Amino acid sequence: MAKVKGWPPALLTPTTPAERKRGDGEHVAEFIETFCPQVKDSIAGRAGQPLVLRPWQRQLMLALYARRTDGRYRHRRALIGMPRKSGKSAIGSGMALYALMMGPNGGEVYSCAADRDQARIVFGSAKSMVESSPELLGQVKLYRDAIEVPGTGSVYRVLSSEAYTKEGLNPHAVIFDEVHASPDDGLWNVMALAMSARVDPLLIGITTAGVKGDRTGQDSIAYRLFQHGAQVSSGEVEDPSFFMAWWKAADDADHLLPATWKTANPGFGDLQDAEDFEASVKSTPESEFRTKRLNLWVNAQTAWLPSGAWDGLDNAPVPHDDVPVVMGFDGSFSGDSTALVGVTVEPTPRAWLIAAWEKPPNATDDWRVDIAEVEATIIAECAKRNVIEVACDPFRWQRSMQELAAMGLPIVEYNSSSPARMVPATAKTYDAVMSGGLSHDHNPTLARHLDNCVVKTDRLGPRITKEHRGSPRKIDAAVSLVMAFDRATYVREQEPVAPTVAFFA
Repeated sequence: MAKVKGWPPALLTPTTPAERKRGDGEHVAEFIETFCPQVKDSIAGRAGQPLVLRPWQRQLMLALYARRTDGRYRHRRALIGMPRKSGKSAIGSGMALYALMMGPNGGEVYSCAADRDQARIVFGSAKSMVESSPELLGQVKLYRDAIEVPGTGSVYRVLSSEAYTKEGLNPHAVIFDEVHASPDDGLWNVMALAMSARVDPLLIGITTAGVKGDRTGQDSIAYRLFQHGAQVSSGEVEDPSFFMAWWKAADDADHLLPATWKTANPGFGDLQDAEDFEASVKSTPESEFRTKRLNLWVNAQTAWLPSGAWDGLDNAPVPHDDVPVVMGFDGSFSGDSTALVGVTVEPTPRAWLIAAWEKPPNATDDWRVDIAEVEATIIAECAKRNVIEVACDPFRWQRSMQELAAMGLPIVEYNSSSPARMVPATAKTYDAVMSGGLSHDHNPTLARHLDNCVVKTDRLGPRITKEHRGSPRKIDAAVSLVMAFDRATYVREQEPVAPTVAFFA
């Protein structure tokens, strides 16, 4: 057989040529190309055009839908792992519709994911395909979260881990999207057990890599499936019912090299734009790039900034009093630390540590941050500087922030525990550090707090955190920096620059 670009993947469980030939792979591919048009414009083509499977995708269908000598599907469970933007949603939608339209009478197909919004991605794509296909649309009834085939009594629905009870289900096909984001293995196990009465059930997980652990602190269901698939593909474990195709780079590969990107991504230069890789590698934390673009598993505790990145930035003095600045404040009362960081509102911002309050090494357990001193420091800085905003995390400092706002200080509430805020703010600050778009006073306390930061990467995205709850390694100055930099860059884009008071109880 001629070599196929993008095939085989780095890890692939074995099937024989005979099993692939008598399987349904060709039928699935033909169904997708005939009845499943593209639903949005992309580098692969325009919405409404036929969805043309690439040769590597067709090979995937042949292996996945292989049949044994007795005519039954060889596989009952499958894990397909590929980097983002490799066409996972389109493939998943096509396979779901094939199972719905060509499956048994009274069939049940489900799109599953960690949350309902994620589950709707594959389902929503499938629904759009039906709406754009007159042949399919004439045979089904469409609902918000379901597609019904009256002629066969089959149905396709959306489920998520958020809805805990899944009793009474009898699926014959499940497309489980982004398995790595599952908070635990509950939904996967429920769906696997619910398929026991079906003749040819197929539970297909489609995912990128992620962090190895879940919320229980144990290996996630996705990582355990990956490990099992790796053992099956190597011959260490015999499990012919399990299928895995996993595209990835070598674990020790240089993530900056285009050759590495090409190895990990079967659609590189075709489904994925090479220029996008060149841009994103410069602004994406390494751990995030390795999971989403190279499909490599990472530990949850990964150093945020590469060694030497912060120290290598330009040394900048504390700015003059007339330069507009934003201050970031992250505080505690007792065992943790409290910090105040300034960032200038300039095209190339300057950062410096204004003050930090940390529990001394020999202090007793009753040590507390001097609240009056902290408030006085904020008031003094606002009096002598052109402070546009003071971005404050209100946790445990609600009263102080309200009193300072009542005095006319430009207090802005900033919840540093909110992923919606901290994920983009972390990425923005990382980008500035890596591109040299930030300078600082090389304060050792701020540098130490930055060194203590690890990246927490989950389905919500990467953001800085401590290595673990209760860790003695402080990161409050780093959090204050991220808050201040986020707001300073926001303020810089607003015209005119003027103080505002925006603290909300």
